[in-house]
Amino acid sequence: MDPKPIIEPIPYLSNTNLKVDCLRLDQIHPIVSGNKWYKLRYYLKAAKETNANAIASFGGPYSNHLVALSYAAKTEGLTSIGYVRSNQGEPITPSLQEAMNYGMQLVFLGRTSFQEKKDALLKENESSLNKDIYFVDEGGYGNIGARGAATIIKDWKHNNANDVANAISNNVENPLHQYDFIICAVGTGTMIAGIINAAAQHQTIIGIPVLKNEGSIVNEIKNLLLNQNAAFTLLHEYHQGGYAKTTPVQINFMNQFWEETKIPTDIVYTGKVFYAVNELVNKNYFKSNSSILVMHSGGLQGNRSLEKGILHFDY
Repeated sequence: MDPKPIIEPIPYLSNTNLKVDCLRLDQIHPIVSGNKWYKLRYYLKAAKETNANAIASFGGPYSNHLVALSYAAKTEGLTSIGYVRSNQGEPITPSLQEAMNYGMQLVFLGRTSFQEKKDALLKENESSLNKDIYFVDEGGYGNIGARGAATIIKDWKHNNANDVANAISNNVENPLHQYDFIICAVGTGTMIAGIINAAAQHQTIIGIPVLKNEGSIVNEIKNLLLNQNAAFTLLHEYHQGGYAKTTPVQINFMNQFWEETKIPTDIVYTGKVFYAVNELVNKNYFKSNSSILVMHSGGLQGNRSLEKGILHFDY
């Protein structure tokens, strides 16, 4: 893949004092959407370099990560295994069915002790001499995933003359370094760690955690940073009740955002990010004349958990 995501202005979130743009990572591929390919790219490379026959990872029943991995593995000639936070015998979700269609073998670890079983599998694989299966932590978490996520910034290519002109006028080589703020969703913390590692010194990186009461996330992010003292900000009040939780307020915003921008969002990650940006703009959180880049991290699988018709766009 040679992704070339575009920068799209978002007038709906901007005003006379603020410029809000979006990096449309969701458009780089119809299946390996958004940040998924970036986080997976070096894991896939490592799996092939170690002569593994399969690549395995972990996720929930509506996992963007597992769907993306199943397709990406198939294109690289690897079989894939998905360890699922679900019970054997439960209905197969459309997301899991899609992963199976791309050849992924599913193993159900259950819900109550999923984390413990996951950690045991990762530890067992790390100490094993048999490396036929290459394991990737949930969501692509790890230094390799963060290195891939950093290429969202590092490998971004100028898409038109305006990008180049804006970069020159702002005295930066990389147009993504011209922004004062970069904002993204935070799940495992892998994406934001990569962005922090690749950001310019003057940029403020803001993460919107999608989990409630996520007390360990700061350390999980710092474990992936090249500079342990690098500054970043997490705003914890926009999780809408927790992971994969949503509210009528968020749904209404997502529908209104779609009507105004024709940009689809999901209930797990991007719907919360754009909602947060809208709230922050209305609260005058940003200093006047700031430029803001919002990362659309792609992946709409979570919307499949909703009844049809709740959102005004396809899912």
